[in-house]
Amino acid sequence: MPEKVIHPFYRGQTILDLLLEKVKKLNLPVVLATTVNPCDDRLCTLAEKHGVPVFRGSENDVLDRFIQAAHQFGFNKIIRVCADNPFLDLSALKTLTDQFNQSDADYFGFQLDGNKPSILTHFGFWAEGVRLDALEKAAGLTTEKLYHEHVTNFIYGNPKLFDVQFIAADPVVFSRTDIRMTLDTLEDFEMQVKIFDEINKENPNFGLREIVRWLDKQPEILEKMKLEIMRNQK
Repeated sequence: MPEKVIHPFYRGQTILDLLLEKVKKLNLPVVLATTVNPCDDRLCTLAEKHGVPVFRGSENDVLDRFIQAAHQFGFNKIIRVCADNPFLDLSALKTLTDQFNQSDADYFGFQLDGNKPSILTHFGFWAEGVRLDALEKAAGLTTEKLYHEHVTNFIYGNPKLFDVQFIAADPVVFSRTDIRMTLDTLEDFEMQVKIFDEINKENPNFGLREIVRWLDKQPEILEKMKLEIMRNQK
């Protein structure tokens, strides 16, 4: 879905508005890493509105974009938040940030049933942590397009080459295969606009558990999510 993160999503706010407001609550440096493509000028304008600096780099080599952004802003460790996850769990983000800060791991993330990294699931609740030197090592070891487009894939996929550490995801979702809160398609967008509005009415400070509790009362929505999961395999 083109321009999904800058379409009005909730009371005039875009997904990017909501995410920037959320991650700023951690009181850590925040940078929007986007492309040099003129169509992303609007993302930069939106980031400026939130007082968030921007790095603009390669459209296709996202791995290099992150490396260059880290160099420009002097980051040795990066928490990567995908801009298509409007239901990012703030509590989990704080846990990840705190534990990664105390770790020497090259990669740090959440893991689900079957030892699956959260980045490979449809949940959309979590971010991931990675070291700059691990990104640079990955860039030097592979030229495959897949690994330069998907920033951390080569790192967590090669635990013999990198120090990869995981923490278990919340038990309420550990073995679930019917929840899709990441946003890729128009169907996702339309469904999640309604979900966000309804849950926000009940609890403006909702997190992962409140979302799951609400979804379990909506079997028809879970069925639609199953269909989108089948259509959009990761």
